[in-house]
Amino acid sequence: MRIVATLPTFNEAENIEPLTREIRALGLEVLVADDNSPDGTWKLVEKMAADDPGVHLLLRREKKGRGYAGAEAFVKALELGAARIVEMDADFSHQPRFVPDLLRALDAGADVAVGSRFAPGGKDVDRPWHRQWLTRFSAWYARRVLGLTIRDANSGFRAFTREAMTRIDPATLISAGPSIVHEVFARATARGLRIAECPIEFVERQRGTSELTVGRLLDGFLKVWRVRKREKGKRKKEKVELRDAPPTD
Repeated sequence: MRIVATLPTFNEAENIEPLTREIRALGLEVLVADDNSPDGTWKLVEKMAADDPGVHLLLRREKKGRGYAGAEAFVKALELGAARIVEMDADFSHQPRFVPDLLRALDAGADVAVGSRFAPGGKDVDRPWHRQWLTRFSAWYARRVLGLTIRDANSGFRAFTREAMTRIDPATLISAGPSIVHEVFARATARGLRIAECPIEFVERQRGTSELTVGRLLDGFLKVWRVRKREKGKRKKEKVELRDAPPTD
């Protein structure tokens, strides 16, 4: 079974090589979608890919952003023939040792498996209390606005079956930034996909600099409402098209 881990990256030169080695040791292929990082992240991936056919580079020079990179990586993973697709951050806040738990959840019948800080047994460690509180509040906020049942609605540590990703239709995802996490959850929920939460330990990055700022957090709150509006409009359009479709024998 071909399993591909997608890593959207920007300036992760300090993390990308050791992280790729750990994921490869699990038997997964690695697909790095890099936004032409000034620190040369993509050059390191290019060198690894030259020596290892299980490492793939998607160098992005246009339409940069976490959301665009994530969606393009999903599309590329499907093109590679992946039967399972894992998505995770490239800063070690998502630890590879939890990937097998996500894959086991898919084997047990889930369409989507989520690495969750808030599922029983999950932890949010090494971060100050105010960051943990803000994370919990923003997850609650996303659940309320989008009608989700997922506890950790902000988690970008996820695994998908091929069928689930095909139904999510990543080529039509339009979030430019981190709100792609919410857009994917909203679409998966609307399509009735079975979502399982698996406990993980989320840790603060040890190397490199986070791109998350207060401004981006506030922007994220607004983007949740945009996701809700887009997905409602999409579902309405799909219902109209289904209603107007000609009868079949």
